[in-house]
Amino acid sequence: MKKIELLAPAGSYEKAKTAYLYGADAVYCGTSSLSLRARADMGSEDLEKTIKYAHQIQKKVYVTLNIFAWDDKYEEIIQMAKKLEELKPDGVIVADVGVIEVVKKYAPSVPINISTQANIISLHDCNFWYKNGAKRVIMAREMNKEQLKYIMENKPKDLEVEIFVHGAICFAFSGRCFLSDFLSCRSANLGDCVQSCRWSYNLYAEEKNNPGEFMPIETSKQGTSIFSSKDLCLIKELPEIIEMGVDSLKIEGRLKTEYYIASVINAYRNAIDDYQKDPQNYDNAKYLKELEKVKTRGLTTFYFNDRKNKDIQEYSGRQYNENYEFGGIVLEYQKEKSQIEIRNKLQVGDILEIIVPNKIEPIEFTIEKLWNVETDEEIKEVSPGVKGQKVKIKLPIYCEKDWIIRRKK
Repeated sequence: MKKIELLAPAGSYEKAKTAYLYGADAVYCGTSSLSLRARADMGSEDLEKTIKYAHQIQKKVYVTLNIFAWDDKYEEIIQMAKKLEELKPDGVIVADVGVIEVVKKYAPSVPINISTQANIISLHDCNFWYKNGAKRVIMAREMNKEQLKYIMENKPKDLEVEIFVHGAICFAFSGRCFLSDFLSCRSANLGDCVQSCRWSYNLYAEEKNNPGEFMPIETSKQGTSIFSSKDLCLIKELPEIIEMGVDSLKIEGRLKTEYYIASVINAYRNAIDDYQKDPQNYDNAKYLKELEKVKTRGLTTFYFNDRKNKDIQEYSGRQYNENYEFGGIVLEYQKEKSQIEIRNKLQVGDILEIIVPNKIEPIEFTIEKLWNVETDEEIKEVSPGVKGQKVKIKLPIYCEKDWIIRRKK
């Protein structure tokens, strides 16, 4: 069975390391000004560190350069392309044809991956980009499985295909939206989306016989999230996708936490490996159970199974799966008193779960004692009042540095 790539988001160098630790074959990342994530914590130095670290451990990095650029951005883009030619990432993700021309000129040795922002939805699209130098195409989320299968059966053999399998879905077609810029002067196409599609809105209807008179349409007190979609989840469809021969499965979420990355990547890593080892006895229930511990807007298969699927909107705007939260990160293991960096309040009696890389079932335990890191004094609780707040705790198993711990609320 063909090896399939699991591709993780990396909004920072630390998140990239978490993704690799929990089974990602590759990450995608980029500097904040050029990669459609203006608030990602990834500068030029971190990008360089990520690429070097990845190649040391035989992993891959795809650099996102997928903004739609005004002319005043091109000097920065040229400098970035020159830098990428030196760093040799495994690919550069682009959508704007002007940016593509710059990359071809100044980073000729870096493979070109065409972004989902380019709205690739047909075999004709794939053939066009292949003829124009693309190594990989990232398909639009709006495609269904029949369309994808047709492309896989007829595309050029050495053209790689990447699809999204998990994460947020944009209100606009392939993410090309102007709503944020229109309402907030923050352009999604330059990586600074304010997520106005997630806002709550109140609806009014103009009375036909009284122009200028508006009657409110009943919603909740908070309004309704009429533009907000559920989150994509194709864990149940994984066998079909693998059998199609898709090259890369992409997880969305460069602004998500290490906890999110560890939980989602670990679930998909185990699901992929288990199916490829023993397809006849594959059962997706345990992987879905893990994914449902991560707070989302609700899950949908979007159009993958049915182009007429209407179960894609999250009108209430509520968050689901709120029974768990980020507990902490293991910093140093000691048999009696391990040190962790906390991310939410912890107290004696809390139930925690250790997310173990390459193991789908987490290790559950109850906090029996906590100790102050500096004084070694026994304490009842600890809160993340400052960044990097630490505590000592007894862990039930041996843990490596950077393993993630979740807390059951």
